[in-house]
Amino acid sequence: MTMTSRGRDWILQHRFLRRYLPLVHEDLSSVYFRDLQKWLLIAPLIGLTTGLLITGLVVILLEKVWPAVLGYYVGHHWAIVPGITLGFVVTGLLMQFLTRNPNEHSTEEVIHVYHERQGKMYLRPFWIKILAAITTVGAGGSAALEGPGIYGGASVGSWFGAHLKTFKPSVRDRRIMLICGAAAGMSAVFRAPLTGIVFALEMPYRDDLAHEALLPSLIASVVSYITMGSFLGTTPLFNFAAQGSYTRSDVYWSALLGLIVGLVATIFVVTFRRVRTFFVRWNVPHWSKMALGGFLTGVCGIIFLWLYPGDLIPIGPNYEAVGYILGRHYASSQLLAFSGFKLVATICSLGVGGVSAMFVPLFMVGGSIGTAFAQSIVHSQEPGLYAAVGMSSFISAGYKAPLAAVVFVAEATGGHAFIIPALIGAAIAYGISGDASASGDQRLHEGVEILDLQNIPVQTVMRTDFPRIQADTTIWDLVQNGHLQQGWEALPIFDEDRAIGMVTYHRLLAVPAGLWDVTQLREVDSERLLQIESRSSVMDALQLLTSEQESVLLAVVDEKNNVQGVMRRAEILKAFQDKAEVGECD
Repeated sequence: MTMTSRGRDWILQHRFLRRYLPLVHEDLSSVYFRDLQKWLLIAPLIGLTTGLLITGLVVILLEKVWPAVLGYYVGHHWAIVPGITLGFVVTGLLMQFLTRNPNEHSTEEVIHVYHERQGKMYLRPFWIKILAAITTVGAGGSAALEGPGIYGGASVGSWFGAHLKTFKPSVRDRRIMLICGAAAGMSAVFRAPLTGIVFALEMPYRDDLAHEALLPSLIASVVSYITMGSFLGTTPLFNFAAQGSYTRSDVYWSALLGLIVGLVATIFVVTFRRVRTFFVRWNVPHWSKMALGGFLTGVCGIIFLWLYPGDLIPIGPNYEAVGYILGRHYASSQLLAFSGFKLVATICSLGVGGVSAMFVPLFMVGGSIGTAFAQSIVHSQEPGLYAAVGMSSFISAGYKAPLAAVVFVAEATGGHAFIIPALIGAAIAYGISGDASASGDQRLHEGVEILDLQNIPVQTVMRTDFPRIQADTTIWDLVQNGHLQQGWEALPIFDEDRAIGMVTYHRLLAVPAGLWDVTQLREVDSERLLQIESRSSVMDALQLLTSEQESVLLAVVDEKNNVQGVMRRAEILKAFQDKAEVGECD
């Protein structure tokens, strides 16, 4: 034992090891400075869980519920309007009485959580929202499974972010897990792992990618895809023959088609956002909004079937309709009519608050327009090419996801031969549509210099010497204490130690001066006080302060939601200035 111990000590103290082991340690630290190894454990868990969840959802909705409902609708047209209306009423009741906000769900909620809640989703109504998605889509709403797929995967990622305490996930980690789960959900729904990766990365922004989530999203998407494939197979979801090639003239025609689809998509998206805003603000019970939307969606289906009897119908998830459009011959007038009714039905289904998303509806409309374009204008013998271009162009313009659009067309349809024309059409449609997006929460990415604030914790720059004003303080006492003269345009209001809101200078001025000595701050029309964790970055604080809620003050809280400090734009500007002064940013 003595010789062994001495031998080990001699080896460890050898000058060669003492010289080079620190270099090896430095190299390994450099390679794994982002803790990449932890994602090799977390991402597969998210992918596996999401894959199992989405597999169950696909079996229930696409193999059990919708085929039975569709068969009944086709055989009994009179049932379409009452059937969809009833399903939408059930959705409205579920969302109105069993969730915190009936207007928050699906892709929109994921984007909102990414930007404004540091990756934390409210998971208590998870199963309620999944059930509401089933009643929306299963009853015949013009939507498909990408909404619940993305929401379900993101919820899985957020759950792991909240419960994997061993890895001590930061705000950045939680956001990565959120996007990672969304990618896995998209991958499983469409059996298209590359689409899941690219769409999830493009989803939060209109002009950029969430680069930090690339590796975890790649791992989770592949695992989710394999999990789904082990149960349901890996055949492309909308497979069609794409044997031909394309010519130079096809490229020119593809550019024109991208222009046309981009204009149509812009009109649709702007109309959808206006309708959505109207219904969100309309002060009537949510279930009644849904009843109206269900009725109008059903009317779209009835009118179309009256004009064009057959199996093609612009309601429901329409997976079978994609095969019809790609594999059968329809007159161009019928395809264009289908596109119009499908867009109107989508607005009626999702604009009123239906629980899902519109990826597949936009995909189908683009394919219909592209096929009609090939038949009536180009007179092409290869309508599949223009269908692929139309599909990618509409998704690119509608969702601001040009890369995901092209990858999706290639993966989900098997149309790999048409990637270049599809890229051209998608790029032109993206440019024509400008900043119009079906998602109201998508943002433009921050500048490169501002991104340097990602490395500064809020707790190092927050203001700790702020006044803790109690809610029973009168406005006159507040003025006498001189807080308003100290540059505080907004102040947090406390009920003992609990922050209950904030009051702004402008709200105080709305109270007549003669009532200041009898009006307590709790009686003033206060505003919601947004919170941010002390471990968050200054970049996170900046995103909250510049969000659509236009808050001027953030409460910095610890893990127990105790207020430790406040953040204003002034603290962010000072942090940026300090970083510039030490030469750490350009």
